[in-house]
Amino acid sequence: MRVLFLGTGAFGEPALRAIAKSRHKLVGLVTQPDRGGKGKHTSVPPMKAAAEKLNLPVFQPPRVNVADSLERLRSFEADVFVVAAYGQILSEKLLAIPPKGAFNLHASLLPKFRGAAPIHAAIRAGEEETGVTVFQIVRELDAGPILGAEATAIGRFETAGELHDRLARLAAPLTIEVLDALEAGTAVPVRQDHDLATYAPQMEKSEGRIDWTRSAGAVSRHVRGMSPWPGAFSIFEPGGLQAKGGKPARCVFEAVDAVPGDGSRPGEAADRGGDLVVACGSGAVRVRSIKPAGKRSMSGAEFLRGRGAGRFVS
Repeated sequence: MRVLFLGTGAFGEPALRAIAKSRHKLVGLVTQPDRGGKGKHTSVPPMKAAAEKLNLPVFQPPRVNVADSLERLRSFEADVFVVAAYGQILSEKLLAIPPKGAFNLHASLLPKFRGAAPIHAAIRAGEEETGVTVFQIVRELDAGPILGAEATAIGRFETAGELHDRLARLAAPLTIEVLDALEAGTAVPVRQDHDLATYAPQMEKSEGRIDWTRSAGAVSRHVRGMSPWPGAFSIFEPGGLQAKGGKPARCVFEAVDAVPGDGSRPGEAADRGGDLVVACGSGAVRVRSIKPAGKRSMSGAEFLRGRGAGRFVS
């Protein structure tokens, strides 16, 4: 079949490469426009760079649903559209273009965690399992019938970034399986149970703030779920001898472990055997990696040597 890929974020890269190596014909990539950055820097969508390595035609419409864009999409003469982290809502007119339909690669086991941030949500919720789903795109958000799914356990210390990359790789062979089934006429769409649907909307940067009144397990999951973006952060207020002349500092927590608490109030930071330990509502977390604003990443022990004990405030 002739396949047109619509994607912007890096999640779709393994699937793009897999389709290029398959017996199906990858006819092009539709992605978001390049974005201007600071100075003369231009931000290029990760999928554009991947497509150029494959010598694919790249189409970057600012608005994909307008008449001119729809006409360009028709010109690819694709049998099927594969969509992954594209970044624009697709109209019904657009979805009607490919005769075999348009299908999305989603980083959860639908109907759980519909929406833009399923990986973050799964980790923060303490899920033990997640996966990828290929489903037919319909008007309602992530609600179309399922053509294929693959489950995987979430690692105990796995971050959102690490899980993102692993699910992206998992989606590649699943995409080929679904395309093969569509071509052979053996694909069996399975209706989602909408009563079981949960949602994971787009996150705001402010959601990275740590609530130290929560349990150590919840704080640990929050840190993992917010890494690398938007980053789990808290404001450090120095105490003891270091408080004199010291200034509050915004710190991003990159890796922590849950440990037993000692009754300290939530957010209290102390030296425990050379480790930086922060009290939570129940239990505490030992800080393995932390990045103060304007500084490099460092261990909890290094942070203690530079700043001493104090308190993190929510």
